[in-house]
Amino acid sequence: MKKIAVIGCGAAGMMAALAAAESGGSVTIFEKNEKPGKKIYITGKGRCNVTNACDVSDYFDNVRRNPRFLYSAIYSYDNRAVMDFFENNGCHLKVERGDRVFPVSDHSSDIIRTLFNAVKKAGVAVKFEVEVFSVESGQGAVQAITYSKKDEPITREEFDSVIICTGGMSYPSTGSTGDGYRFARDLGHTVVPVRPSLVPFEIEEDWCPDLQGLSLKNVGLRLFMEDAKAAASAKKVKPIYDGFGEMLFTHFGVSGPLVLTASCYYDKDKKGRLLLDLKPALDEQQLDKRILRDFDDAPNRQFKNSLGGLFPSKLIPVMIRLSGIDPEKPVNSITREERTAFGKLIKNLPMTIRKTRDFNEAIITRGGVSVKEVDPSTMESKLISGLYFAGEVLDVDTVTGGFNLQVAWSTGHLAGTCAAN
Repeated sequence: MKKIAVIGCGAAGMMAALAAAESGGSVTIFEKNEKPGKKIYITGKGRCNVTNACDVSDYFDNVRRNPRFLYSAIYSYDNRAVMDFFENNGCHLKVERGDRVFPVSDHSSDIIRTLFNAVKKAGVAVKFEVEVFSVESGQGAVQAITYSKKDEPITREEFDSVIICTGGMSYPSTGSTGDGYRFARDLGHTVVPVRPSLVPFEIEEDWCPDLQGLSLKNVGLRLFMEDAKAAASAKKVKPIYDGFGEMLFTHFGVSGPLVLTASCYYDKDKKGRLLLDLKPALDEQQLDKRILRDFDDAPNRQFKNSLGGLFPSKLIPVMIRLSGIDPEKPVNSITREERTAFGKLIKNLPMTIRKTRDFNEAIITRGGVSVKEVDPSTMESKLISGLYFAGEVLDVDTVTGGFNLQVAWSTGHLAGTCAAN
């Protein structure tokens, strides 16, 4: 029976431990926190977006980096397998808009409880409030780990396999402080530089804070990235992200599902700008007719009092200011040129990205252990025999919608199964 250490008791760690135990391994989880799944607890605003119910072949379109690396993991333990696992263990699920899967209870604690109960039932030993200091190797293979509880002597324990499931850098308060990257580097692995992802943007425009708290639904958002060469060129730049959905204005800029997804495509080494389409269901001609109709309903009304049918009240002063049209001007004296320019503003409200927020607000981490040095069919290191990686510690990330948790389930399950076999 192989003796296996799993470092981290999150989604990937628990799934890896469960798979390893069910495959005949003697498994111990080492977790620095006092309880399992601290990051699972806050995902999906506390509801836990378990996975996505899309066709498995469509899954890879939602992976931003290294999708091909995930083929074996996803196909060997896909979204249907995850859903069946929770359903069969008494945690009933539901599918919402965008094929997002949540527990029927809307409580992430039910996901954690179901998974942890299965882990314990499988005979996995769990050591909480234990910090792992190092993973040792010799002659190209894993040998041992060193660890200790607070104020206790350091223990060295030998293992046949070690699965690193320590997460990334996002939400460091949950224990994701980059330990896995240190272990990987110490063992000779390359770590692709990490950055926050699925994270809000800070915006330069001074009018953004005026809209703090305003939530917009059914809007379009495009992200453009330009380097100095592109900015100097007359060539039209294409958006690298074009989405539709919901967003939120904050005291520092913008957030919400649309923005978080756009952040997956953001490059901090280039100049980023957003164009917000407030009326994506209408093209410019249709929008112009709509504006004309509103103006014709009360031709003597002042411009500032004519926009209630177009925008939420909080947005009106900002749109008036940006339009450059005199707010006191009667709508029947607004010129065609002014009206056309106003329509273009509605379809292309510009925002300049200063930067993303930091890891404290990032849902996931971009970057991590280079997948070039990990066998995609087993999740085992190509450098150190018996060393495995799973979950966010790897250089794989996806858009929102339950896809990142599916990465954790799938890579964890594959790593655990292969480590035991």
